[in-house]
Amino acid sequence: MFRLHVLMIAALGLACAGAAPGQYLEAQSFLQKPAGRPSPDDLAYQKGQTAIDAGRWEQAVAAFGKVATDNGPRADGALYWKAYALNKLGRREEALAALVQLREAHAGSRWLDDGRALEIEIRQKSGQSVNPNSEPDDDLKLLAINGLMNSDPARAIPILQKFLQGNQSPRLRERALFVLAQSDNAQARQVLAQIARGGSNPDLQLKAIQYLGMMGSQANRQALSELYTSSNDLNVKRAVLHAFMLCGDRQRVFQAAKSEKNPDLRMDAIHQLGLMGGQPELADLYHQESSVEVKAAILHAMFLGGNGSQLSEIARTEKDPKLRLAAVHSMGLMGRENTGAALVSMYGSETDASVRREIINALFIQGNAKGLVELARRETNPEMKKAIVSKLALMGSKDATEYLMEILNK
Repeated sequence: MFRLHVLMIAALGLACAGAAPGQYLEAQSFLQKPAGRPSPDDLAYQKGQTAIDAGRWEQAVAAFGKVATDNGPRADGALYWKAYALNKLGRREEALAALVQLREAHAGSRWLDDGRALEIEIRQKSGQSVNPNSEPDDDLKLLAINGLMNSDPARAIPILQKFLQGNQSPRLRERALFVLAQSDNAQARQVLAQIARGGSNPDLQLKAIQYLGMMGSQANRQALSELYTSSNDLNVKRAVLHAFMLCGDRQRVFQAAKSEKNPDLRMDAIHQLGLMGGQPELADLYHQESSVEVKAAILHAMFLGGNGSQLSEIARTEKDPKLRLAAVHSMGLMGRENTGAALVSMYGSETDASVRREIINALFIQGNAKGLVELARRETNPEMKKAIVSKLALMGSKDATEYLMEILNK
């Protein structure tokens, strides 16, 4: 009988709460819009790269084939990797056809040199029985490259540079690049920076940018800064922002968040600031910004950095209703220990019905039955009280159950 009463209260609360105002729904949609989400082609390309690394050649062919068919900005690289995987499967005619398509459809591509090298290798093997002993042993070469870490840099670096420029496997070239990145030698940094500026295929360029960030010296940071300023390639600039995050260069990310003209890159920079703990910078940005969309991205970055106090302040003082709702929603996602008391306190002085409903939702998301009970005891508006009780009826906690029993026993 008790369970029936609880279900009736929940149903009554949900029915009486009614639909939220249009302004509230608009803000929810606005808030839930993802920031910096990879495109389907980017996701398929990443899936193909993972398959290549694991030697799952059929999966690689399927993933890169999809990217090539979509003919987006990464179609040329996808054609190369599709051919590479097809060759590994022994399907050399199909691999050659993919390379022909690369040449004809992407005449200016930076993948053409790699494509020509792969085509030569395939044609040399076509029509012949492949002797495993004649295949290059990448594992042995990788061991040798690791040994170069302790070698004389004057001898080691030219060998590594030759690996990077020659017809070596992608795995071997990436390992050579990693060895260069760990060296403090000026010549090694010069080679790495050259590749980061585009002195190789695009995938190796992005990996070089990542390594510049991981090693994080002042010289590397300066090289990254110069690359960001000089490049017009969106993927390169995004990789540089990520590299700045890896080396903890908040000031340069902050500068991009303030002055970047490309809206997608600016959103990425704001997102990176949140992950880096750049809360003072985010607060400065918020107060200087006029765009509601950018301010919403800043609120999300504050949430990523766990800045409950700043979100609480904005939720109380912001004039734009959508931004107030976004701030309250983020407070709910942060957990009752961080923002529960602030939400309860804010509810008591709030007059906007949409914001009050969002506070109720935020406390419900936190599982904060105690806070909701406190609101229900003080609430005099029947519709709002029903909305609170409807949430409590779904929670099943001790605080919620005891309060529901109080209602039934009255």
